Amino acid sequence: MKLLISFSNRLMQRYMPDPFLLVILLTFFVCGLALFATDSTPVQIVNYWGTGFWSLLTFSMQMVLILVTGHVMASSPLFKKLLGSLAKIPKTPGQAIILVTLVALVACWINWGFGLIIGALFAKEIAMKVKGVDYRLLIASAYSGFIIWSGGLSGSVVLTIATPGHFTENIMGVVPTSETIFSSFNFIILAGLFLLVPIINRLMVPPSEKAFVIDPALLEEKESLEAASNEETLQTPADRLENSQLLSILIGLLGISYLVYFFTKNGFTLNLDIVNFLFLFIGIILHKTPRLFLKAVTDAVKNASGIIIQFPFYAGLMGIVTSSGLVAVLSNMLISFSNEHTFHLFTLWSAGLVNFFVPSGGGQWAVQGPVMLEAAQNLGVSLSRTAMAVAWGDAWTNMIQPFYALPALAIAGLKAKDIMGYGLVMMIITGVFISGVFLLL
Repeated sequence: MKLLISFSNRLMQRYMPDPFLLVILLTFFVCGLALFATDSTPVQIVNYWGTGFWSLLTFSMQMVLILVTGHVMASSPLFKKLLGSLAKIPKTPGQAIILVTLVALVACWINWGFGLIIGALFAKEIAMKVKGVDYRLLIASAYSGFIIWSGGLSGSVVLTIATPGHFTENIMGVVPTSETIFSSFNFIILAGLFLLVPIINRLMVPPSEKAFVIDPALLEEKESLEAASNEETLQTPADRLENSQLLSILIGLLGISYLVYFFTKNGFTLNLDIVNFLFLFIGIILHKTPRLFLKAVTDAVKNASGIIIQFPFYAGLMGIVTSSGLVAVLSNMLISFSNEHTFHLFTLWSAGLVNFFVPSGGGQWAVQGPVMLEAAQNLGVSLSRTAMAVAWGDAWTNMIQPFYALPALAIAGLKAKDIMGYGLVMMIITGVFISGVFLLL
């Protein structure tokens, strides 16, 4: 295990480029692959790339907001105190790694966006409390919880096929969550990962002399001088409005009122928009005044640059692999080796491969789902299990796909190569387990 970890970390530290450079390299690679493997001409490929470039603007903004609003909420005095209290529970580096992993797993099962932010913020808080804990492994452990998102309450594939009118309804009908999220098959995978992921992370804890320990002072949030201002020094009506607790309470209550209405009507249904809405208005209330809230937003926005710049490039990648038919080529190549016993295993692997080029669960299902469902029909195998194989394949290889790690890395102040060595080990070991479940059950 130590040799594997050492090799993996050296490999990623030496060869893992910055995520922005990675997506540029992936762009050229996919252009060449599409030119070689499909009938697309160079002009068409350029057109596919440019046309798709802005297709993820909504999703990009959602990701920016989940980073900003999550950071704003967690930077409030009340939430800082709560995270700080939880961070006092572990006394050793090993205990810290296990606790962060479990919190991230639970949070990502509830909602993946919530889990990404809470896991990273909690890991950062623990780094300030537990002496000798490896900071890079701590953040990697927080990100490792993301591996279960597709089998959780916010899994995009399973929620899509459970919605009447979805685009594959004519093939598989409306598939209830009892056959996907809440199926015994999915619970076996979840139970195994809830046990396996913390153990793997614990085994990766380095000896104290080799731990990457960060000075807690570097992680402390610097208080703004503006935050020390009080109402007695205010001179103008505008200043009084900016520091009005009443305005924050009123607009906060309006937001909470909508959330009560939404959950009453729809049940406990979480999506990115609702999570952002929740974080936003809780943040407004917890920061007490508009001025303090806006100061927290300004501090949080500084961490969002990677998402703003890189997500359009991934949208361009999606445009190429979708419009050129490259997804179908890659998928058909893998499933051509399968039969009714191995089909779901090869579906899992093909989805894991496609995830590097289409790192969006819903987007990947849109382009890969019809191909896999048609093949499943021809072989007479379960369509719902096929959908789960695509979903888990997407989640599994996210361990070395920095697309979704960007919010956690921004919060932690680390680079992708700092945590992807641990992610590679996690992907290899959990991949064996998940593959075994799809092959044997």
